[in-house]
Amino acid sequence: MPKRTAKSWSLIPGYPVSPGHALIIPKRHVASYFDLTNHEREAMNVMLQYVRQKVEERYHPDGFNVGINIGEAAGQSVFHCHMHLIPRYKGDVPNQKGGVRGVIPSKQKY
Repeated sequence: MPKRTAKSWSLIPGYPVSPGHALIIPKRHVASYFDLTNHEREAMNVMLQYVRQKVEERYHPDGFNVGINIGEAAGQSVFHCHMHLIPRYKGDVPNQKGGVRGVIPSKQKY
């Protein structure tokens, strides 16, 4: 599944959250997604679509979370921009409602 293009690349992280978890990374070193050019963001989105297709073929997930941590307060610990593609599976957590809202547990339920 890892792949490289002129503007981005993908890899399987050292500590995957679920089977098929992948990272999409721009080649140019910037800490924030907001510092990327439009062309670099588009290259990441093209890579995201490619990796999603490969993950679906291999792992058959029931859904996905896509996320980017920007800044220390948002949980960023590696200060080279990267996007997470996290496959989700029915029953992988007790209550899946709220999805990415779970980054602030008290705000997850609505």
